[in-house]
Amino acid sequence: MPTTPDDRSLDAGPGPTDGAADAGPAHPTPLRRVLVAYATKHGSAAEICAAIAEELGAAGLEVEVQEAAEVRSLRQVDAVILGSGLYSATWLRDANRFVRVHRTALARLPVWLFSSGPLDRSADFDDIPMTPHVAEAVGTLPIQGHRTFGGRLVPEAPEVAEGIIATHRTGDFRDFDAIRAWSREIAEALG
Repeated sequence: MPTTPDDRSLDAGPGPTDGAADAGPAHPTPLRRVLVAYATKHGSAAEICAAIAEELGAAGLEVEVQEAAEVRSLRQVDAVILGSGLYSATWLRDANRFVRVHRTALARLPVWLFSSGPLDRSADFDDIPMTPHVAEAVGTLPIQGHRTFGGRLVPEAPEVAEGIIATHRTGDFRDFDAIRAWSREIAEALG
């Protein structure tokens, strides 16, 4: 059963690790425990992660959804999905920090990434690659895949400046059918 973003049971100790100490487990077959971590400003990436977790849970995987900033260790997981909102073609600080802190463990785990941000339907029609800033943050990390999904900007979102609303397209451009389909592909790969 998928957990909610408010669950924190993955916490394995006080404070972040240097990455070397959380190298992760030897992989049982099939891989069963999946961390879905996210960085978000206004909740859009968290909602995408909830949809991913629902699909993975329906496929029989154990899923933990957690804010990237709250993850202390990857010792208890067999795979990771990390997502972040995009702002000026850059992931949020917490997603970049997650990659930096857990790089050693991530290099030994199957990892999928997603970005959420285009405020239009372009992600519905094209496989949009990682932005150069995201690619730089990921570096040589071996990943299984990356997807860019549409973003969401709505005037009623907390802490959104009026100037942003006035100068950006508003709406919800996320395609949850595509998000669920991608999630099922991951579940199948983890089989």
